[in-house]
Amino acid sequence: MKRQDFFFELPENLIAQQPPKQRRDSRLLVMSGAESDYTIIDAKFPDLLSYLKPNDLLVFNNTKVIPARLFGEKQTGGKIELLIERVVDDKTLLTHIRSSRSPKPGTILTIENAFDVEVIGRQDALFIVKVLSDKSALELVEENGHMPLPPYIERPEDEEADKERYQTVYSQKPGAVAAPTAGLHFDNELMADIKAKGVDIGFVTLHVGAGTFKPVQVDEIAEHVMHSEYLEVLPGLVEQVQQAREKGGRVIAVGTTSVRCLESAAKFSNTGKIAPYQGETDIFITPGYEFKEVDVLLTNFHLPESTLIMLVSALAGYQRTMDAYKHAVENQYRFFSYGDAMLVFPKKQTIN
Repeated sequence: MKRQDFFFELPENLIAQQPPKQRRDSRLLVMSGAESDYTIIDAKFPDLLSYLKPNDLLVFNNTKVIPARLFGEKQTGGKIELLIERVVDDKTLLTHIRSSRSPKPGTILTIENAFDVEVIGRQDALFIVKVLSDKSALELVEENGHMPLPPYIERPEDEEADKERYQTVYSQKPGAVAAPTAGLHFDNELMADIKAKGVDIGFVTLHVGAGTFKPVQVDEIAEHVMHSEYLEVLPGLVEQVQQAREKGGRVIAVGTTSVRCLESAAKFSNTGKIAPYQGETDIFITPGYEFKEVDVLLTNFHLPESTLIMLVSALAGYQRTMDAYKHAVENQYRFFSYGDAMLVFPKKQTIN
């Protein structure tokens, strides 16, 4: 398939610039039924409960967004902006640097008038910088950074509210520079209601990188090189998946990052079934992919021609997905990180 197959017209006014007043106030589009006879249902996000059954397993990504955008200057006085891609270790960051001229190795940068870093090398388009401080890199970022809102949220800077709302209520492990946005709709009360219904809740970790916003630049999608991200699927989660299967429950991935975790853990095992895994993944899921562990997907609406809409199409079917997006535009759904959600049943599976 070609990149252009996944294009759709999106009016700018449908790109959510602010979160809804309450997390659960978003809408929910439900896709169900076979490709030849499917249904699109307009619902509200709390209606998700009615589509869950006892013994189902909801898998969330518990990564925590770090305030990864930093401003500073060179010793010459030139202004710079850093967007951290990854905290490599206690003293090292892998980062994008926006500057009038790319800094060379050995260049000292003063960040937020609070600490210095030294550029020590390059990794493709990214810069490797070393923190020159007694404090850890993560500690300095947490103290001085700004929330890294996506490029399509056109605000001059992040706001105080973003520190809470561009973060899931269950975030635990710092390292992401973009939120796993399907999880932003859940509040603590809804999480409790899900458990009360007999639905199990499990967690994986994938530290979302800025590469998630990288556009597909080749026409043939098979030629696209996927960015790599770090993930963890621990033994406890694998056991939860196995228990859900034994009890006849479904594995429901909350967000495309949870899909990437579950499917990568199956891909890298020796058996083709899920097994514990910690490491990198560059899995690229497109139409024709056979899912091994994910039965249902809860996700937000994604960018035209993005790898994420391709992933949704792989599960839902291409035409179903494009029809659902057309319906969402016509019915004024809110798009992207602070937007509405969709519940995606596979192209051969119905709600029941």
